[in-house]
Amino acid sequence: MQLTVTGKQVDIGNALREHVEASLAAILTKYFKTAIESHVVIAKEAYLIRAEISLHIGRGIVVNARAALPDAYAAFDSAAERVAKQMRRYKRRLRDHHAQLREPAEPVESARDYVLAPIEEDEDSNQEIDGQHPIGAAVVIAEISTELPRLTVGEAVMRLDLADAPVLLFRNRAHGELNLVYRRTDGNIGWVDPVLDPARRERRAAKFAADGV
Repeated sequence: MQLTVTGKQVDIGNALREHVEASLAAILTKYFKTAIESHVVIAKEAYLIRAEISLHIGRGIVVNARAALPDAYAAFDSAAERVAKQMRRYKRRLRDHHAQLREPAEPVESARDYVLAPIEEDEDSNQEIDGQHPIGAAVVIAEISTELPRLTVGEAVMRLDLADAPVLLFRNRAHGELNLVYRRTDGNIGWVDPVLDPARRERRAAKFAADGV
């Protein structure tokens, strides 16, 4: 596994680096024996030290965790415990995923992930210039190529939780339509499954079945 440990206004000595490497190796040995790469960032944040862990443990699966405490070791250990807790929760599914990696890969559907600048409201925000976008319309500041995975709802919820992400867009493996899972403010997970024409959904499901996905 390729490991990168970065310090931001924090000196990453050999002792801390070795502690990080040993801790992550122990977690992976217990729950998921292989991983592609991992990134750890230890950064000073006001009077606290923030530790962020990102583990790329397989095709399409990333585990993220973070913690902030006064001590760098304590902050990392807290984030690492969060990683272990997440992987313990999905231990069986992760092992199933590991077994699936040896099978032929499914076709990958590409998508574009855009980063937009905040919209600034003003008195002229609704005025158009030469018939183009209105003043104050969102401006694209970054464009990233990403993948649109084909998942069951359960798999999508697992990936959302492991990545500690607010939202995940995916193509539902059951019928082939775009679905969304997201983290609600009450702590529960929301699932958006558009109500579509039944004939269209049946055709999409039949196509997915024919494709063997």
